[in-house]
Amino acid sequence: MTATPHTEVAGLLARSNRLGSDPRNTNYAGGNSSAKGSATDPVTGRDVELLWVKGSGGDLGTLTAAGLAALRLDRLRALAEVYPGVAREDEMVAAFDYCLHGRGGAAPSIDTAMHGLVDAAHVDHLHPDSGIALATAADGEALTAQCFGDTVVWVPWRRPGFQLGLDIAATKAANPQAIGCILGGHGITAWGDTSEECESNSLHIIRTAERFLAEHGKPEPFGPLLTGYEALPETERRERAAALAPLIRGLASTDHPQVGHFTDAAPVLEFLSCAEHPRLAALGTSCPDHFLRTKVRPLVLDLPAGAPVEEVRDRLRELHAAYRAEYQAYYDRHATTDSPAIRGADPAIVLVPGVGMFSFGKDKQTARVAGEFYLNAINVMRGAEAVSSYAPIEEAEKFRIEYWLLEEAKLIRMPKPKPLASRVALVTGAGSGIGKAIAHRLVAEGACVVVADLNAESAAGVAEELGGPDRAVPVTVDVTSEEQIAEAFKAAALAFGGVDLVVNNAGISISKPLLETTARDWDLQHDIMARGSFLVSREAARVMIEQRLGGDIVYIASKNAVFAGPNNIAYSATKADQAHQVRLLAAELGEHGIRVNGINPDGVVRGSGIFAAGWGAKRAAVYGVEEEKLGEFYAQRTLLKREVLPDHVANAVFALTGGELTHTTGLHIPVDAGVAAAFLR
Repeated sequence: MTATPHTEVAGLLARSNRLGSDPRNTNYAGGNSSAKGSATDPVTGRDVELLWVKGSGGDLGTLTAAGLAALRLDRLRALAEVYPGVAREDEMVAAFDYCLHGRGGAAPSIDTAMHGLVDAAHVDHLHPDSGIALATAADGEALTAQCFGDTVVWVPWRRPGFQLGLDIAATKAANPQAIGCILGGHGITAWGDTSEECESNSLHIIRTAERFLAEHGKPEPFGPLLTGYEALPETERRERAAALAPLIRGLASTDHPQVGHFTDAAPVLEFLSCAEHPRLAALGTSCPDHFLRTKVRPLVLDLPAGAPVEEVRDRLRELHAAYRAEYQAYYDRHATTDSPAIRGADPAIVLVPGVGMFSFGKDKQTARVAGEFYLNAINVMRGAEAVSSYAPIEEAEKFRIEYWLLEEAKLIRMPKPKPLASRVALVTGAGSGIGKAIAHRLVAEGACVVVADLNAESAAGVAEELGGPDRAVPVTVDVTSEEQIAEAFKAAALAFGGVDLVVNNAGISISKPLLETTARDWDLQHDIMARGSFLVSREAARVMIEQRLGGDIVYIASKNAVFAGPNNIAYSATKADQAHQVRLLAAELGEHGIRVNGINPDGVVRGSGIFAAGWGAKRAAVYGVEEEKLGEFYAQRTLLKREVLPDHVANAVFALTGGELTHTTGLHIPVDAGVAAAFLR
């Protein structure tokens, strides 16, 4: 039974969720909120003053009680008496553990001091675009006074930590009329005696800043339009984005494999079409949440929208090499003997005029959120340039935060990535049966999956089961169509940046004796499975070679590829075709690091789309058994006497692609419970 939350906690969660659900108020996982109140100490039975504050890494919009840290307020405030000064303020984070109430809930964040030391019952610290625009304007302090008078006070930039908490507490004490402050280069903090008052004050600061920027801002903050840099028509720009995505993803994955995200949102296209975008992009982002997600600055293509694609590809390679050299130089300029090792010199954001923005991360959500943060940064630049000039914090300060030992410790605490993390898979025939089981296993192991199926409704249903667009997207594809296959891979490129793992699973089965097998039966069987696998593998190879990340192609063949059974000429012949494609492509694609392997299942009756579509009845008739007992019949003719299920085939796909068989290609794995006549020789 779930305990009823403390009244203050319930109010804090409701306020946090409301504030966090509106992107105008704060970015994903950005900012924190708190409430103070009394509760009974279970040891003494006396009331004790507590602070409940959003813990490290949580998101305001989805915050629950489990995401709060609970601390003894008397102990937290007593830390000010032992504070060793700015040079050692990071030590105070470990001291928070000695202030926890009971088990303390979530891990306290670096901003805990701000919430505990400020003399107000409720505190919000947020990262709204409008507030950061004032915070990063060259004359932000004067603009803050112009916008708010003395009700909102300017606090100069200081890295988040204990000293910033002391600064804000002192600012509030010296300005009893103030409802909050603008933190230079960073965001806003507001407070109130009640949760309602605090929320009202937060929204007042955000909305007042929005109105101020709109009323006082110049009409073209990014400068005039650059001829030739205007947004391409939607169809053309998305075609170009799909063509460029695998190359860009490969470049962004030079040091660490990355998943991609693409957006052609109007603010991005507008920014890239204006004259000031190269200058502003080079200045980088300012708010710590922004550049921790987007890196110190993006890679920006310096060619017009209509430049030939091959010229764009060549230039991107040149710019990527320059970016890596510049990032290494940035690291070398600021690293000290105790700095963490460089985490990778590739860009997290790549901007292509006329097309849009590519963002990258360890998984789809991280990549998508990085893009959302850079969109926040564009909004901030627009606001700052509209009323002043954009002046983010100094590069050295950015480095101090990016390579902060506390940030490194947070990264070290993160769970170990799953075996297929950062890999993108495309599975044909994934709307049911074996393909569906494979898609589920790949997502469970960390992959993003493109669910490809002839049945659009089935594909959409499986993608939804798998967790939606951050994990899986559906595509409708007839594998006999070159055009539809090409479109499926374009969809993969736009959704995730490319493809690393392809499973040729789509198929049908026509079970007839030779004399009853028509030429149409033969052609249909071969068009879907032999020709379809060839077409899918060809398109996969194009993408994988462009990415230069290697890859896996897996064929779901059959024990019938080597076993001669009765009344099965069309199906077995096409499976033999697929089996030899494995060997041929393994030999051809090995030089690109692309491994090609096959799986030979047999007797997969339960859960099989093929068997449910009539194949089961026909095979049952051939063997003289009842259809519902066909799985048992197949099991009894095996050496292990075990029925084969779709999940067993999915397990074999993972075995081939999960990282343990890195030196294996051209292999066929039987998943048939042991059929001696189908042993590979």
